[in-house]
Amino acid sequence: MEENCIFCKIARGEIPSATLYEDEEFRVILDLGPASKGHALVIPKIHAANLFELPDETAAKALVIAKKVATQLKEGLQADGLNVVQNNGAAAGQTVDHFHIHLIPRYENDTVNVKWVPGTLGEADKEDILKLFR
Repeated sequence: MEENCIFCKIARGEIPSATLYEDEEFRVILDLGPASKGHALVIPKIHAANLFELPDETAAKALVIAKKVATQLKEGLQADGLNVVQNNGAAAGQTVDHFHIHLIPRYENDTVNVKWVPGTLGEADKEDILKLFR
């Protein structure tokens, strides 16, 4: 745990939160700046700035918990869909340097904007990327 990390403080219970789920390794809370009704955050109790620092076992459990809570949110709030969002680094929209997953219930005609304009996969880019995995 990092002493000055707000999510570490929330995970330890030092800062009050609307907790939806908690176990020994995770706390899931309602976001104080929600994109939609039911917007929640899955926060591990260990400190890792981002996905790249997170132990594999913790990453795996994070997705299992995200699925469980997302299902309950979608069904209970009668949402029409749900975004699972995880940002890494400021360029990707990460504002708190502690790994977390956003669960954002979606409703027909809501104003949440988690979209992009699809580009085109060029042959040169495709080959450059494929080389990384050969």
